[in-house]
Amino acid sequence: MLTSNGMTRVFSIPMRTRFRGITRREGVLFRGQAGWGEWSPFLEYDPEVAEPWLRCAEEAAARDWPAPLRSTIPVNVTVPAVSPERAHGIVLAGGCATAKVKVAEPGQTLGDDEARVAAVRDALGPDGRIRVDANGGWDVDRAIGAIRLLDRAAGGLEYVEQPCASVEELAAVRRAVDVPIAADESIRRAADPYRVRDLEAADVAVLKVQPLGGVRACLRIAEDIGLPVVVSSALETSIGIAAGLALAAALPELPYACGLATVQLLTSDVVVSPLLPVAGALPVGVPVLDDDALVALSADPGRVAHWEARLAEVRAWRAAVRQDGRS
Repeated sequence: MLTSNGMTRVFSIPMRTRFRGITRREGVLFRGQAGWGEWSPFLEYDPEVAEPWLRCAEEAAARDWPAPLRSTIPVNVTVPAVSPERAHGIVLAGGCATAKVKVAEPGQTLGDDEARVAAVRDALGPDGRIRVDANGGWDVDRAIGAIRLLDRAAGGLEYVEQPCASVEELAAVRRAVDVPIAADESIRRAADPYRVRDLEAADVAVLKVQPLGGVRACLRIAEDIGLPVVVSSALETSIGIAAGLALAAALPELPYACGLATVQLLTSDVVVSPLLPVAGALPVGVPVLDDDALVALSADPGRVAHWEARLAEVRAWRAAVRQDGRS
């Protein structure tokens, strides 16, 4: 069993609100020579997609991170595709001056998005910053119209994240609107993450440490892609968020608040002091694992078996690729 020797633990934590189609966040914590790392690829990801997440966990457990250039990281509050009233409350409770609002949710309308964004503006006040994330949910024409409408509802958007699915569509939208465009999936899920740069498809690069293989891998991408970077989370516990903070702390410049305050979306956490924002910022450092919390949040045997099988598949895929590289 993964949980038998204390070196590797499987967690299962309920979400406060359904987010990205899930109501529980699951994953594996690894203990290495220098600390703990988190491996929590989403359930639909195959071994090839999940393997960089494992590299990130191994890097974190070895604590192979560059020296930080800053000790705190400004962050945004994340607003799921909830009602305007709920969105207003989330922003007030979040304690951040920047909000990232989910839009283009299946089953909802642009009117729903407009009302949610307006409620967030009311909660933030006139000086707060609002960014929206469509997760590739629009085509080009819908994106152009939606961005203009939501820009008015927000009293000015900081940027729009991944309005369309393809890099070519992002480039077309960027040429048509005045609001800056950020690329997320077009970098982390693309065969060639640098097409965003080559097609001048975005103004901002959103980097996530687990999907991209760790802190050092992300630093290389940031240097090569040549765009301002926002470090965002993949809905990790504070153990995983610490890796994102290590990346944000090591970047030469950090012009935007980062999307790393997502522990707020979980009902509990696996560390003694969860990484929750204070005055809109998170501290850079290594959180201390809470053994009692880990026991309470341990996955049931069926889920442990599931993660055992996934881990074996990913390691087998990795070994096969390395073997092919030698042949």
